Amino acid sequence: MTAKRSSAASKRTQKVGVGPQPEQKPRRESQLSLEGIVTTAVALLDAQGINALTMRGLADHLGSGVMSLYWHVDNKEDVFDLALNSVLEYRGPTHTFEPSDWRGEAVHILESWRGNMLRHPWSVSLLPSRALGPNILGLLELLSKTLSRGGVADTDLNVAIWSLWNHVMGATITRANFDFSDDDRAAAQQHLTRISERYPTIERSRLLSDNDWDGAFRKGLDLLLDGIAPRCAG
Repeated sequence: MTAKRSSAASKRTQKVGVGPQPEQKPRRESQLSLEGIVTTAVALLDAQGINALTMRGLADHLGSGVMSLYWHVDNKEDVFDLALNSVLEYRGPTHTFEPSDWRGEAVHILESWRGNMLRHPWSVSLLPSRALGPNILGLLELLSKTLSRGGVADTDLNVAIWSLWNHVMGATITRANFDFSDDDRAAAQQHLTRISERYPTIERSRLLSDNDWDGAFRKGLDLLLDGIAPRCAG
């Protein structure tokens, strides 16, 4: 996958934790920090979404002037890059996986990745064009090492990684946008039952009333890993 604005995004993500020296900032804005900007931006994105975020609104929530933000960030795109990198941080498991348990570690990585994006649904639309942040690159590096340790050959590694990427992204997008109420799902299933002669298989499986998103994600992940496992064994 080729990310857009790769050089600009790469330069932006290097800013994490690196702010200008104190003497460079106006004294009245000395309390403003890159960490505070990113934390506030994430909160605003969670509450209002991508389209609502403006530099003026961000500055107002921080209690600063707009121009003061530019001591720390270049523009709104810079804020998006840094906010996305922040929410995609992988904190790792609370226990250590055995070296042979490549599958358990892969599942933990992928479920954590999906969980982070579901907590911050706006991240799903930003990630495809902003895949050069250190946290997503670190996650993909760890996943690649895990699959390699399990026996996936270098020639198969990219296919395995992108297949798992597509599963995580697709499942997350669907979960974030296909969130009907119980009544909505029941009505949809009833409609499907009325026309079941045209769609007998999905009516029988009660597709439209199934809301076990986590279970569907994990079972789908198992199917993918079952396909990867024979290559590991070989």
